Amino acid sequence: MKKCIITVYYLIDNFYKIYKIYQEWERKRLIPSSNQRNRDGKLSLAELLTIAIYFYVSQCKDCKNYYLYYLSYKYKRYFCLPSYSRIIQLWPRMLLLLVVLMHYLKGEETGIYYIDSTKLAICHNKRTSSNRVFNRISKIGKSSYGWFLGFKLHLIINNKGEIMSVKITKGNKSDLSIASVISEGLSGKLFGDKAYISKELFHQLFSNGLRLFTNLRKDMKTYLLDIDDKCLLNKRSLIESVFNVLKKHMHLEHTRHRSPLNFFVHIIASLTSYSISKLNPYLISSSFSSNSLS
Repeated sequence: MKKCIITVYYLIDNFYKIYKIYQEWERKRLIPSSNQRNRDGKLSLAELLTIAIYFYVSQCKDCKNYYLYYLSYKYKRYFCLPSYSRIIQLWPRMLLLLVVLMHYLKGEETGIYYIDSTKLAICHNKRTSSNRVFNRISKIGKSSYGWFLGFKLHLIINNKGEIMSVKITKGNKSDLSIASVISEGLSGKLFGDKAYISKELFHQLFSNGLRLFTNLRKDMKTYLLDIDDKCLLNKRSLIESVFNVLKKHMHLEHTRHRSPLNFFVHIIASLTSYSISKLNPYLISSSFSSNSLS
């Protein structure tokens, strides 16, 4: 769904006003000081955030051309735009605000959740030994598509395709070790692939009010499963559709990063834009009976 930049700015500006009040209160409470910097920049943080998020919501695929041509000509009268090199320098200022905004846009707790991870490669496999940007912080991992150098994005969504929980880890981190951390605070039913098969994890999640469902390996004993739970487990491809939207429309994964900090800004901005755009695939709730959560 394509949104007008005014709509995006209205949402972010209202959020930023609330955030700023809380930020001022925290700053004075934790670090009381009479010395305050009163001079504001020409571009406010809310405007900077709008420019960043609207790139993912718009139809543009290249950030530089989006800023220099699309934004500068079409929306020049809305913002006091600095140079492109300066806007890139300002990018890290958004990181904390983006994380808070993403948490604010968290999906509804429906009781039906899907968990999975996807690779975030930072370079081609032929250039893994020569990459210097992510030296010491990225690791070589393996996905269903093969080996890669970079990170993993662990994600939990609800049956409406809304993001519930996110965690970014190094590429060699096991999905199994993250499941209990990322699902903290959720209750209901959690559906995952065979990577999450673990008796210890099942009991740990069950004690927290979350029941884990996975497909069986060939050497495992079969067990009876409720028809509604079986249908929900078969719809596990929903989270793959979410990853497809994130990578195709929100430009989640690319190998042109020149700064580790801007890499994380890009990932969080992409996830936040997904929550705003309402492009999320979803399951039709009428397909399942009302007692499927009992």
